[in-house]
Amino acid sequence: MPALKIRPVSSAVGAEVLGVDVKNLTDGEFDAVRDAYRTHGVLFFREQALSPEQHIAFAERFGDINVNRFFTPVDGHPRIAEVRKEKDQKINIGGGWHTDHSYDQVPAMGSMLLAREVPESGGDTLFAGMGAAYDALSDGLKETLEPLRGVHSSRHVFGNKGKATEAMEGRIGNAEAATQDAVHPLVARHPDTGRKLLYVNPGFTIGIDGWSPLEAKALLDFLYQHAQRPEFSYRFQWQPGSIAFWDNRATWHYALNDYHGQFRLMHRITLEGQPLH
Repeated sequence: MPALKIRPVSSAVGAEVLGVDVKNLTDGEFDAVRDAYRTHGVLFFREQALSPEQHIAFAERFGDINVNRFFTPVDGHPRIAEVRKEKDQKINIGGGWHTDHSYDQVPAMGSMLLAREVPESGGDTLFAGMGAAYDALSDGLKETLEPLRGVHSSRHVFGNKGKATEAMEGRIGNAEAATQDAVHPLVARHPDTGRKLLYVNPGFTIGIDGWSPLEAKALLDFLYQHAQRPEFSYRFQWQPGSIAFWDNRATWHYALNDYHGQFRLMHRITLEGQPLH
């Protein structure tokens, strides 16, 4: 196998990791992968034939696994969440810009998604870099954002009357657990690198602490529009055995829902993070 190579896929977010079998990473290769993850926000691997046990073992090299309380687990593997869309289903999981688990008091570090079955066409995932999005803001707006804290929630998505709960029966559950709101800085420092990141997302940020809903909406809508600019994003095309491993503190993602009538099955492991400051 060729030597490990890290190839950035854009200036704002993402890199391919070439020449590795993630089941058998040496300590030196693992250190290089971990450093690349911190630098690029999301890593892409191809042709990784992993059993569920091997998927778990790879994830655990980076940290403790967070068991998602809303997703249906893979049979026999409760620490792996199933991301499934049947041929007759119209609504997909993750079909909008968001970052996983920002509604938790301690947001998840990362998510590791492994493609099991993919459609013949469509089903790509968009990623956006929140470090680049923050860097591109004016100094005046950066100063305004610095002391602000965003309010995040799972209620409107996964709660009893949440949009995901109603639209994805059988794939999303445990609605009674969607009771928590969390407050995080709008500008967070990456726990490992110290880089400043824009930490809001359209999926789970519902307001700004101390601001009226109307005031918060105006600012948040601007930030969402700004962060979605094409120069901050990258589009990843899946193949069976592909892995995307993204940093939930530093990126957004968006699972495109453009493959109606086709089946798609992914396995996701989420990793525990640290409080954001």
